[in-house]
Amino acid sequence: MPGLDLIDHSPHHPSPSPLLSTASNLVLIDNYDSFTWNVYQYLVLEGAKVTVYRNDKVTVEELIQKSPTQLVISPGPGHPDRDSGVSCEAIRHFAGKIPVLGVCMGEQCIFSVFGGEVDTTGEILHGKTSPLRHDTKGVYADLPQDLNVTRYHSLAGTHPTLPECLEVSSWIVNGPDGGKGVIMGVRHKEYVVEGVQFHPESILTAQGRGMLKNFLTMQGGTWAENERFSHGRPNGTSVTSGTNKANGNVGGKVSILERIYEHRKAAVAAQKLIPSQRPDDLEATYKLDISPPQIAFVDRLRQSPYSLALMAEIKRASPSKGIISLSTCAPAQARTYALAGASVISVLTEPEWFKGSIDDLRTVRQSLEGMPNRPAVLRKEFIFDEYQILEARLAGADTVLLIVKMLDEATLKRLYQYSQSLGMEPLVEVNTAEEMKVALALGSRVIGVNNRNLTSFDVDLGTTSRLMEMVPQDTIVCALSGISGPKDVDDYRKNGVGAVLVGEALMRASDTGKFISELLGESGRKETPQPQRELVVKICGTRTPEAAKVAIESGADLIGLILVEGRKRFVSKDVALDIARTVHQTPKSHSSSIAADYCPPKAASQFFDHTSSHFLTHTRRALLVGVFQNQPLSYVLAQQKLLDLDLIQLHGSEPLEWASFLPVPVIRSFKPDEIGIGKRGYHALPLLDSETGGSGNKLQEGTVKRALEDDDGLRAILAGGLTAENLRGTIEQLGPAGDRIIAVDVSSGVEEDGKQSLAKIKAFIAAAKAIRP
Repeated sequence: MPGLDLIDHSPHHPSPSPLLSTASNLVLIDNYDSFTWNVYQYLVLEGAKVTVYRNDKVTVEELIQKSPTQLVISPGPGHPDRDSGVSCEAIRHFAGKIPVLGVCMGEQCIFSVFGGEVDTTGEILHGKTSPLRHDTKGVYADLPQDLNVTRYHSLAGTHPTLPECLEVSSWIVNGPDGGKGVIMGVRHKEYVVEGVQFHPESILTAQGRGMLKNFLTMQGGTWAENERFSHGRPNGTSVTSGTNKANGNVGGKVSILERIYEHRKAAVAAQKLIPSQRPDDLEATYKLDISPPQIAFVDRLRQSPYSLALMAEIKRASPSKGIISLSTCAPAQARTYALAGASVISVLTEPEWFKGSIDDLRTVRQSLEGMPNRPAVLRKEFIFDEYQILEARLAGADTVLLIVKMLDEATLKRLYQYSQSLGMEPLVEVNTAEEMKVALALGSRVIGVNNRNLTSFDVDLGTTSRLMEMVPQDTIVCALSGISGPKDVDDYRKNGVGAVLVGEALMRASDTGKFISELLGESGRKETPQPQRELVVKICGTRTPEAAKVAIESGADLIGLILVEGRKRFVSKDVALDIARTVHQTPKSHSSSIAADYCPPKAASQFFDHTSSHFLTHTRRALLVGVFQNQPLSYVLAQQKLLDLDLIQLHGSEPLEWASFLPVPVIRSFKPDEIGIGKRGYHALPLLDSETGGSGNKLQEGTVKRALEDDDGLRAILAGGLTAENLRGTIEQLGPAGDRIIAVDVSSGVEEDGKQSLAKIKAFIAAAKAIRP
């Protein structure tokens, strides 16, 4: 049928594999299900010698006499406690002695045997395919995520009753964060016992034969025995539970690091063939000098509001933990980390096991644009080629990770020097004393000690402390992996570790700022509180030196001149020069409380906090603002020089990039719902006004409030129909978002009969300053 997007994974014209010595006497229990034949076929095709027994035609004693090499429990109708015949009893006897696999009802039997409850799932499934998430271990070793698997069931093991001795090995995703929904597989933590709720033998299940092949390579009754047996396998493959160790390259086994490395080599080789992404394309792009500006990784690590620098990681998943958070918005998370005091943002860009991408790194870098004292950006990747380093620099990385374990010394040195040639000092990762010697011989200035062994995936938080004594004092040592709480970093601080990298714990934290402060053992550290800033006042449409003088003496911070010919408040060149002279020579009646930046030392700050603190006020005089609307850039530049304007206000459709071409800060007018209002690094502040400005039309508070609430880093100047009488009420109607209004702008609200009223100017300024005394 068209549109169903179904794929037939059945073995068309299959060629059977050679007989496996490890599966020379497999027993398959048939629970009176038609799929038993399919299970039998797949097992035989993968090299097993299989004998099938009906669940009510054989006893456990008879099965024991058969001395099976493996036991497989088939699918079947009904409930495992009532309708599975000898299956549950067979599982109880053979668990811990030989490998056991349960399929559909067989999996439910395993769940029930070890103390769990099998109950209805709330839906009846018959031939439905679903994408499967798994832990990459056991029967799922070397298999990709989100495989389509076929489900025929209305029952399943339940999460609340999951026995302590079992772990969930696969599941159906529930919700945007990749949460574990219906259990699709379980594994015993000690015994070689696995169960799958779906049907690997169905023609609509992807990689079903691969799962059964993985099972057939298992030996022994416990995972520890399976490990020992696997050392001598000719093909070097190993399938482990992951409970004690993940796949490692001990005794010839293929480690997770090696699998990722091989996968990345193939992916990078394919990427190099794509037009626009070929090595020559990247080189040509780099020569244009359009890479985002970079900062010094080493210097930024030495700047931290904490006694230890934080390298905060964006990690959606991992081989050891599976899915962590698929819904995370990488650039939003990066801003959160930066404002919480992170010195480095680590971005995992590996797509299969960690669910990252180079686009994550690119958008993270974009999100930090314009942020004073922004964190450095690290590309956390399995790097083996200069191509990946250049790709990282073009995307905005300040540094890259080089893993000693996966690189020979010549390659490591070549990549290290290439990274330095692009202005990036690499983070060099080690795990052993031998690897530390390699990193030190290289001259590494920043060395990360991975507390997780990438062969066994075991975590030993003492690894970093033990290797510290080998490191010169001027080399920064970073502790990587497995850090989840304050106790984990106490010893590091005492031993002189310079930084800690934290990923999963941060990704799961409900209050990131609080967690970071507590993690680094400084929950009592008090940041300088930001006082409530008084409103900055801009009197716009000024047409006489007298009005300018009265406004300044009454407390105005900004005096605006309309320099758009044809507008009713336009002033001629001579009048503009007189007003400019008055503004520059008239001292302010009081200094502004907005003049200081209260951001914590050595931490990043919001762009608009910085600009509103430093660009809108002068301690001794008011600032002169020239207002323009759709005039040539050359005219704006000429008027700025002529009048010595302190700020420029663009009130038309001028490109945002003009802010980069002008010699003074820019205020740009926006409607509250206009695109670009919160763009960092261009206009110093947005001014919220009606389309034309100066009309006296009041903006709807609801639209202003939404604009401010949609971007908690946005700060703005409010204009549009403001008067001394309605100003306080307007600000209060915005609720907490009203605190993000930094300044107010008035023109028609201080006029009478089309002319500026000195009395109204004084009243408006007094009303504004009284709101935040």
